[in-house]
Amino acid sequence: MEKRESFVQAVCKELIEDFLQFVQLDKDTSDPFSLNELLDELSRKQKEELWQRLKNLLTATLLESPVDRWQMVEVQGEDDMEVEHGFKMKNSIKIIHAITSVILASVSVISENSNFEALLECAVILNGILYALPESERKLQSSIQDLCVRWWEKGLPAKEDMGKTAFIMLLRKSLETKAGTDVCRIWRIHQALYCFDYDLEESRDIKDKLLECFISVNYIKKEEGRRFLSFLFNWNINFIKMIHDTIKNQLQGLQKSLMVHIAEIYFRAWKKASGKILETIENDCIQDFMFHGIHLPRKSPVHSKVREVLSYFHQQKLRQGVEEMLYRLYKPILWRGLKARNSEVRSNAALLFVEAFPIRDPNFSAMEMDSEIQKQFEELYSLLEDPYPMVRSIGILGVCKITCKYWEMMPPAILIDLLKKLIGELAFDTSSADVRCSVFKCLPIILDNKMSHPLLEQLFPGLRYSLHDNSEKVRVAFVDLLLKIKASRAAKFWKICPMEDILVRLEMDSRPVCRRLVNLIFTSFLPVNQPEEVWCERCVTLVQMNHAAARKFYQYACEYTACSNIAKLIHVIRQCLNACIQRAVHEHQETQEEQEKENETVLDKMLSVDDVASMAGLLEVIVILWKSIYRSLENNKEAKVFTINKFASVLPQYLKVFKDERCKIPLFILMSFMPASAVPLFSCGVISVLRNQEEGVAGRSYYTLLDCLCSWGQVGHILELIDDWLPEERPRAKSNMASKRKVQIHDTRPVKPELALVYMEYLLTHPKNRECLLSAPRKKLNHLLKALEMSKADLESLLQSPGEKSPNFSQVSALRAFSLHCRLSIHVQHKFCLEGKTHLSILEDAGFWLESKVLPLIRDQEEEHLKLQRDAYQQIIQTYLTVCKDVIMVGLGDVKFQTQLLQQSLGVMQAAPLFCSDPSS
Repeated sequence: MEKRESFVQAVCKELIEDFLQFVQLDKDTSDPFSLNELLDELSRKQKEELWQRLKNLLTATLLESPVDRWQMVEVQGEDDMEVEHGFKMKNSIKIIHAITSVILASVSVISENSNFEALLECAVILNGILYALPESERKLQSSIQDLCVRWWEKGLPAKEDMGKTAFIMLLRKSLETKAGTDVCRIWRIHQALYCFDYDLEESRDIKDKLLECFISVNYIKKEEGRRFLSFLFNWNINFIKMIHDTIKNQLQGLQKSLMVHIAEIYFRAWKKASGKILETIENDCIQDFMFHGIHLPRKSPVHSKVREVLSYFHQQKLRQGVEEMLYRLYKPILWRGLKARNSEVRSNAALLFVEAFPIRDPNFSAMEMDSEIQKQFEELYSLLEDPYPMVRSIGILGVCKITCKYWEMMPPAILIDLLKKLIGELAFDTSSADVRCSVFKCLPIILDNKMSHPLLEQLFPGLRYSLHDNSEKVRVAFVDLLLKIKASRAAKFWKICPMEDILVRLEMDSRPVCRRLVNLIFTSFLPVNQPEEVWCERCVTLVQMNHAAARKFYQYACEYTACSNIAKLIHVIRQCLNACIQRAVHEHQETQEEQEKENETVLDKMLSVDDVASMAGLLEVIVILWKSIYRSLENNKEAKVFTINKFASVLPQYLKVFKDERCKIPLFILMSFMPASAVPLFSCGVISVLRNQEEGVAGRSYYTLLDCLCSWGQVGHILELIDDWLPEERPRAKSNMASKRKVQIHDTRPVKPELALVYMEYLLTHPKNRECLLSAPRKKLNHLLKALEMSKADLESLLQSPGEKSPNFSQVSALRAFSLHCRLSIHVQHKFCLEGKTHLSILEDAGFWLESKVLPLIRDQEEEHLKLQRDAYQQIIQTYLTVCKDVIMVGLGDVKFQTQLLQQSLGVMQAAPLFCSDPSS
């Protein structure tokens, strides 16, 4: 009792500190004092006395520190007088804030019998001073704003003015901040908008702020925000046009994902509207979207967003009144759009027609409904026969969507006719690959309806030859259709396209088609749910059916099964090869032969060591599978060691048995996957085999031998071999005594410079081998560059004296060596270039050599002689310019190099105009 009385008595100028102390205690969460509880316990008489005291204190405070001086004090300088006024203002605001807190708490305890005139006057005064508060007093502004909101929600006298204030303040705050709570709060008092007169000048600012809400992502994304925006359509009929124009102007900048929310705002506004407002929303907003959906160009950035809005309305067709509204609004513009002369307008109209089908008024009689549906089916047929491919494609989409959705309700004759039109005619539309592609992209839609499967199973075999369509995207779409048929079990895909056709296509087609074909036939040739022996049988079958297709199949197989299954298949094939070898070894023994006949397996009938093609195919499959899981094996050391040990134990025997060139290459590749120590006998003899190759007849197997040495880290042996075969720079002449004292050893082995260039080119061309090559010591690489640079002297000699033999290279070899010199110099200098030193200096030297040695020969020699040497000159210049072009294409040539190259090219054109013309002329 004493505390309540003390609190009421403290509300006066004399006991202001006690009053402020009470308010502070209420804010202190650790103190048990609660202002709300205290007010609730006050008697009616005490409440009225408290409110009267609050009014008196508020009036006295404002008289002592007038509002009109607050902004002045905030802006002016800090002289003594202003400091005093500033102190008074701060103290007054503190008191007003405390008063506001008590009034805010008092709103909830107002009862019907209470006399709250004094409290009303306080609320009106606080509402009046809100706009005069300095920007720094945000806490007080927020408290008064909360009071206005509470006053409006309580429905107390003067709620209109309080509601308007709260609405304006919350609206501004919600647009300035990104806090969703402000949007929720303004939705709570949205009815306060009706307190504003739309036609008054003072409402102009509120209109602008409300229009800003329609481009605020915060409002669009939040549920309460969308409710508020749809509510705004009902404020005034003239405001609807402003809203619609604002949204249309901002469509380009809005994210596409927000369009469903924009459509929802329009839909909610339409659902809640009536009378003239409903008519305006339909005619000025929804029908305007329909018009632009038909007439906007496809390339317009807002076309897809307009379609999103219309799609939302199409999806609401089952809601009451929507279907009738769509029929009524589309009627004046859609049918005209479908007959338009402009093909793009027709295609836009077709898209909307297909999406909204059937467009009808549910109030029609049965006869009117049948007539309308028949008319729309005729429109569908006309779309399929339109001269513009885009319209035909949309017609195909429409037929597939409509037949899937209304299969049970459509007459069988129309169903069959439409599907025959698609599968029998448009699937083979020679005038447009896009139309053919659309057929195969849209037919899977129909497969979603299981009732369509029996009819489609009869029609699909007619599509067999679409697998060989000359357009890649059509083939991709067709194989996707086969995958859908397989997944839905609508038909057997091999009855549509025989396996032989699929394998032929797999052998020759591009990656996108091959990946899908492998997915299609994967379970046929790698049935992971069956025993591993069956995997091997299917593998042999595939190799024997189509060798090249088998390679492609196992190249992509790792994408559709676990690496562990691939590893198992590798070892199953190894065991199969081992069994074949063992059978071949013992086949001369009669008893063994009889035993085998008794226990003969399927593989025994299919495979034999003498079947070289199958053996080579299986070895290639092992290589391809190993490559596909190479990284996984690197991460699984146990599996890697197991695989290497198993193959290391059998590879020597494989080399003895499989002597055909087709078998050797995959065997050599397999050895490159293993460390040299795993195959010691083979690894020791590789360099000898490479040395003994003959020039001009080296087979493909030498590539794999080079790969082996590179993978074993023995690229140095290759470089030594190349170095031995390439010409050396002639040493300067020494004294006779020095030459006599030096011991000279003559190597009797033949020198093979052409083969050295072949090896060098292979190393430089393949990325992994190039990395190994460039990992060699720089001194060795520089020595190679010097040896290759001698090709310049040989080319000069050949150009000056065509009949004479050059000392080091033939003409063809000299050109190849020159090209390798230029290319290798770029790689070497790019890797080892020092800061401030260009990595193109050797290439630039080659350019200067061209300008100083080759071009002068062209200028000085007679035309007849030049005609004889035309090919040589052309190849030298072309080799250099090609390398320079490649340098620029990979971004290594700076502006200086490009300028220099242009000057050199100009010099070539001026010195040799004959070489720049057509050789046939």
